[in-house]
Amino acid sequence: MPVSPVLTGPRSRPRVLSRLLLLGPAFVAAIAYVDPGNVAANLTAGAQYGFLLVWVLVMANAMAVLVQYQSAKLGLATGMSLPEILGKRLPAGRRRAYWLQAEAVAGATDMAEVIGGAVALNLLFGLPLLAGGVIVGAASMLLLAVQSMRGQRSFENIIIVLLAVIAGGFMTGLFVNPPDPGEALSGLIPGFDGTATVLLAASMLGATVMPHAIYLHSALARDRHGYAADPEQRQRLIRATRWDVVGALLVAGAVNIAMLLLAASSLRGTEGTDTIAGAHAAITDALGPVVGVVFGIGLLASGLASTSVGCYAGATIMGGLLHVRIPLLLRRFITLIPALIILGAGIEPTWALVLSQVLLSFGIPFALIPLIRLTGNREIMGIHVDSIPLRVAGIVSAVLIVGLNCVLIVLTVSGQ
Repeated sequence: MPVSPVLTGPRSRPRVLSRLLLLGPAFVAAIAYVDPGNVAANLTAGAQYGFLLVWVLVMANAMAVLVQYQSAKLGLATGMSLPEILGKRLPAGRRRAYWLQAEAVAGATDMAEVIGGAVALNLLFGLPLLAGGVIVGAASMLLLAVQSMRGQRSFENIIIVLLAVIAGGFMTGLFVNPPDPGEALSGLIPGFDGTATVLLAASMLGATVMPHAIYLHSALARDRHGYAADPEQRQRLIRATRWDVVGALLVAGAVNIAMLLLAASSLRGTEGTDTIAGAHAAITDALGPVVGVVFGIGLLASGLASTSVGCYAGATIMGGLLHVRIPLLLRRFITLIPALIILGAGIEPTWALVLSQVLLSFGIPFALIPLIRLTGNREIMGIHVDSIPLRVAGIVSAVLIVGLNCVLIVLTVSGQ
C-alpha cells in the first residue's frame, strides 16, 4: 500500500496544514457516536431523569477516545483492519461465529439509523415512516456511491459536512435555553435510580462506544494513509491520528451531552417525551418552531450519515472475517430490509432505537477485548505497542462495560 503523500511533501508546507490534511477517518467513525440511537437514549435519559446520567456520557466519551485511537493505531501499525487480523487468527468455526455476532451488531446499528432518518422525515414533512425509510435507504446509497466512485476522501468530506449539520441541529436548543450550571455539574457524580436507569445507561453506553466503529476505524485509517514501511513514518501518522481522534470525538461528545442537557433543562416532566416525536413536539412548544425544525434537520443528517457509515462498517466486517466481499450498494439494499419491516409493522420507533443500543452495548466486549489484546502484543504492533498506562486504561474500560452489562442482566431478571 502507498505511503501517505502528505507527510512526504515539500518541507515548505506548513506543519499545521499537513496535519489538517491528515484529518478525516476519525470524523467518519465519530458519526457512529451521534446516530439516531444516541438521540433516543440521550433524550429519554434527560427527559425522565434530568441530569442524573451525565456522568455516563462523559465516561463513555473518554472510553471512545481511547478505543478509537487504539483501533486506528492497529490499522496503521499493521496495515490490516481488526476484522482482517481476527480473520487470519481464528479457526474457521470460531471465525464464522464471531462474524455472526458482529453482523448482528452491525444490523442493529443500521436498523437504528434508518429508523431515525425515517422519523426525521416524518417530523419535518409528515411522510409515513415506511416511505421515509425507503428515502433514507436510497439517499444512503447515493452517499455510498460517492465513496465507491470518488474515493474515501470525498466520502469523508461529505460526512464532515453532515457532522457539522448534526452538531448545529442538536446544540441550537441548548443555547436558546441553557441549563443551570450547578445542576448540570451535579450529573457528573456517578449514580443510578433503579433498573430503568441502568437500562438507559447501557443504552447510552452502547450508543456511544459503538462496536462497528471499533471494527471500521482500523480500516479507515489504513485505507486513507496506506501502510508505511518506515517505522518513523508510521509513528508520525499515528501521532497525527491522535489529533484526528481527539478532535472528532470532542465534537461527538459535546453533541451527546448537549442532547441530554437540552432534554433535562427543557423537557423534564413534560408528557410524551419518551419518544423522539414527543420530544420534538415538546422542544417546538418550549423553544419555538425554528428550533424544532433545526432539531429535525439534525436528526435527518444523523440518520443519513450514520446509516452510510454503518453499511461501510458491515462490509469491512464481512470482508475481514468471511473473506467475502459484496458491492456496497447491494449490501445497503439487503440490510435495509429489517428496518423497513419494523417501520411497516408499526413498532414504536423510539423503543426500537433504545433496544438496539442495548444490543450494541452487549456487542462491545467482543470488539474491545480483542482490540486491547492485539494492540498490547509487541509481536503484532512492534514499536507501536500500547504503553502500560494505555493498556491498563483499556482493560479498565472493558471491565466497566462488561460489569454494567452484568448489572443490567441481574436487575432485569430480578425485576428490581
